[in-house]
Amino acid sequence: MNAEADRHIREEILRLKEEMHAVLLAHYYQEGEIQDIADVVGDSLELARRAAATDAEVIVFAGVHFMAETAKILNPEKLVLLPDMNAGCSLAEGCPADRFTAFRRAHPECVSITYINCSAEVKAASDIICTSSNAEKIIRQIPADRKIFFAPDRNLGRYLVRKTGRDMLLWEGSCVVHETFSLRKLTQIQAAHPGAELIAHPECEEPLLERARFIGSTSALLRHVQGSPAAEFIVATESGILHQMQKACPGKSFIPAPPEANCACNDCPYMKLNTMEKLLACMKNRSPEIRLSPSVIERARVPIERMLAMS
Repeated sequence: MNAEADRHIREEILRLKEEMHAVLLAHYYQEGEIQDIADVVGDSLELARRAAATDAEVIVFAGVHFMAETAKILNPEKLVLLPDMNAGCSLAEGCPADRFTAFRRAHPECVSITYINCSAEVKAASDIICTSSNAEKIIRQIPADRKIFFAPDRNLGRYLVRKTGRDMLLWEGSCVVHETFSLRKLTQIQAAHPGAELIAHPECEEPLLERARFIGSTSALLRHVQGSPAAEFIVATESGILHQMQKACPGKSFIPAPPEANCACNDCPYMKLNTMEKLLACMKNRSPEIRLSPSVIERARVPIERMLAMS
């Protein structure tokens, strides 16, 4: 696509956003051109907060399905649009509501703390929702004599067990991006860049986390590179965050951690389904629209509001 076509799409999105009284929310893992046109760019917690607070009539969510569902749960009366309905999540897909509910019935003694990367139906069957930004803080507020069931990310769960000392039941789910990083290739990159800091998202596999200089949520990683004296970083999370890192720290270098295969596997295939063209089309057509039953919205809102209050 040429520069003139790109400019036209951007101008049309901005025009429609004004006309529709819409807010455009974008996750850090979106393509840079979508991040640059968004009203808010953030991680799951920040986007949930902004969705809860917006007075816009329409929410256009450049992210994945579970994120747009969260916006709908917090704004049931508003139109919530997602550019591509196939923008899902491997964690959400690996934790179907029927199996999750059956597990909860088998362990009624447990408080269910569920990572936000899950379907609306799973949220509705949970006690408290969390994100990687606030999970540790929420877990530390649960009385020590209460057992905790954490789903669906086992890697984040294991990391939280080490951080908090809590013995938790973990769902065996993982992120298709964060489990692909190659230690062998990482060793080669570290040898070529001995001064680079390795920073990682806690969804990564344990052996990689053991080598990281800093572990944190997407927003925490962004804050860290701004405050660190290091000039070079190897970043073990979805590569979309490098766009914001480079904008915030133009004098620093950021190297995406390598996947095992010779592919762009550190790009989330779901996040990257959204494009500027699809964003424009969904705004023109007011579709695809996120639709949820009133009962799911009512039940799912409770654990999300608990999360916001405990954060």
